[in-house]
Amino acid sequence: MQKLNTDIAVIGGGVIGLAIALQLQTEGREVALIEPNEPGSGASYGNAGTVADYAVLPVGTPSVLRNIASLLLNADSPLSIRKAALPTLFPWLMRFAYESLPHRFHDNTRKLSELLSDTSSEWLDLAAQIDASALLSAKGCLYLYQTEQAFKAAQSDIALRRSVGIDQELMSPDEVSRMEPNLPRIDGGGLFFPKAINFTDPGMVMKRLEQAALAAGVLFVKDTASKIVRESGSVRVTGNTTVVAARTVVIAAGAHSGRLAAQTGDRVQLDTERGYHLEFDMDEMPVKRPVCPTHHGFYFCPMAGRLRVAGTVELGGLTAPENQRRLDVLLSNARRVFPDLGAPSRSWMGFRPSMPDSVPVIRPSKGGKDVILAFGHGHIGLTLAPRTARMVSGMIAA
Repeated sequence: MQKLNTDIAVIGGGVIGLAIALQLQTEGREVALIEPNEPGSGASYGNAGTVADYAVLPVGTPSVLRNIASLLLNADSPLSIRKAALPTLFPWLMRFAYESLPHRFHDNTRKLSELLSDTSSEWLDLAAQIDASALLSAKGCLYLYQTEQAFKAAQSDIALRRSVGIDQELMSPDEVSRMEPNLPRIDGGGLFFPKAINFTDPGMVMKRLEQAALAAGVLFVKDTASKIVRESGSVRVTGNTTVVAARTVVIAAGAHSGRLAAQTGDRVQLDTERGYHLEFDMDEMPVKRPVCPTHHGFYFCPMAGRLRVAGTVELGGLTAPENQRRLDVLLSNARRVFPDLGAPSRSWMGFRPSMPDSVPVIRPSKGGKDVILAFGHGHIGLTLAPRTARMVSGMIAA
């Protein structure tokens, strides 16, 4: 068993862990990052590639609560559940239902808006630091509303975003057609978020982030952290082949963080959203920016040499195999917009760490700040990576 000593151990090599490790190392701290897989893989690679500063509305809303039974039990719904996972998920779902009540929804929206403020500019700074500026496209993001009724139904959400300072522009069907001429005409209209940034290659951005961390001096430990124990003056992290003793441990292991946090006395209601995407290799993109047909709950994401179709939420834990039905639904809905899409070039399934209130856990452990929790970012982990890194740094320095 290899034994290592370090100032700070970061558990998890996704975008959150990588950003934290880079931030701390460049500030002069000694950092070891523990990750069993390729750094930056998983949900950090397979997402919609959007820095979504506008994503202030939690997954749980009063509307979702009113329709929760039909949504969760319909296998074709944008929000669904694997029935076999229902007994395990029941406590999480009860909390999710509570967090979807109007007063909780508005409070969670406020918390998310505070976290997400100015995140686009923070990513521009980080991209420059890791030599990834050329991999970002600042063309905004477009929501589509299929019918006038759907557009009217969205007005309360639009007003709520406006009240917390989100830049958004209402668009008529004609304006949508001018912005994205390849889209079929819609009757409802569009909503444009001008500050949104998208990655033309999320995988390459993760690689640049990893390379920057390595160049700064972060020690990468390829292992699975299985046990955390507080000792006198340090915290010991035990893996399959390595024991790391650190002054401070940061738990940033995404969907795998719950069991580790429980070992430090921090029991959180973390569960797993299973995200899916399809990719279509092509030279000419049918859209110029991320476009979300809101009725179907997914994104068309133009990327380097390929169109990624990403989205939907499936609650089903970490162990169940890929659900082909979800990929089929994704393909069917994509072809409702672009009927000429051929066979997908590839598909993907990964795990998002999900909290019932959609608000990530970024705080010291209840047992002391020798352990810092940084997980549960759900759909906004990519967006919040630089912000989370700065918050964690501040907690350690305090």
